[in-house]
Amino acid sequence: MLYALICKDKAGGLPLRMETRPDHVAYLDGLNARGVLKMAGPLLDDSEQPCGSLVIVDAANKDAAQDIADSDPYAKAGLFADVEIRPFRWAFNNPES
Repeated sequence: MLYALICKDKAGGLPLRMETRPDHVAYLDGLNARGVLKMAGPLLDDSEQPCGSLVIVDAANKDAAQDIADSDPYAKAGLFADVEIRPFRWAFNNPES
């Protein structure tokens, strides 16, 4: 099942985001190599600056998706004010369909 990890940064989190980004990218690369990561990218504010993340993962259940979210270096660094995990159905432009 696919899950959307909707992660919103704490106010003023951009410096921490940029400092932690190399570890975050390496983490996502690892998920991608295992076939877990389906899509990811930053959420942007009105100034087009990163203010969160949208990560779509393939996980066995919501608890497994939560483990993936909790293991993200951004989460470990305390960047996120809020993380919402929702089941996701990729209906349009899914390269696997």
